[in-house]
Amino acid sequence: MSIRIETPADGIRLITIDRPARRNALDHATYSALAAAVRASDEDPETRVSVLTGAGGVFTSGNDIGSFHADGAAAAADQAAPGPAMELLLALATARKPIIAAVEGFAVGIGTTLLLHCDLAYAGHGARFRVPFVPLGLCPEGASSLLLPQSAGLKRATELLMLGEMFSAAEAAEAGVINRAVADGAALEVALERAERIASSPAESVELTKMLLRRPQLEEVLDTLQVEAVHFGRRKRSPEAQAAFARFLGK
Repeated sequence: MSIRIETPADGIRLITIDRPARRNALDHATYSALAAAVRASDEDPETRVSVLTGAGGVFTSGNDIGSFHADGAAAAADQAAPGPAMELLLALATARKPIIAAVEGFAVGIGTTLLLHCDLAYAGHGARFRVPFVPLGLCPEGASSLLLPQSAGLKRATELLMLGEMFSAAEAAEAGVINRAVADGAALEVALERAERIASSPAESVELTKMLLRRPQLEEVLDTLQVEAVHFGRRKRSPEAQAAFARFLGK
């Protein structure tokens, strides 16, 4: 399996991306497994909060570029059915129960944008973030064109999304991508401590608070996910993107 699911304490479900040989890159199977795990947490009456992290000192290096290259080369038209990445993003955006992210190492591409859908996120000081969509011939995804300007401001979001440069955990906190940077190696410990505090609170109060916080923009988030996905799919099949993927893969 490409993920591990554990129960480290009552009411807490720990979901770990477990592809260390691929720096926890997300392929189709991993996307689907993560989406199923998020939905299962919502449906499980014993689960109060989920914690999402990565194995081997890396959160995720983002989408598996090999699958991007194969998808783009094979597809000739937009597909009506949502792909595995969209399946995960929709599960995160519509989750009823809180999700806390614990980031160490790298969080690249969707590894950064999915954090915008988590309710809390903590990262080790040495963690590095990047949304390299434009350099890869792509465009923003994960509703990041909506959520990142809201958290970081328009000019900072433009800088991060258009230049696609690496940024630090401290900068991620300043941009509102994470709550705060913590000592290296301590992100999971901090996330679990926060999870325990949430799990000990009245479940209905927690879920209502999340719903009320997310409700004003949920429709806009879902619409932006769909609009971005159309453009992202077209860009993924573009000659520029396919050439970038081939260069990355050394082909």
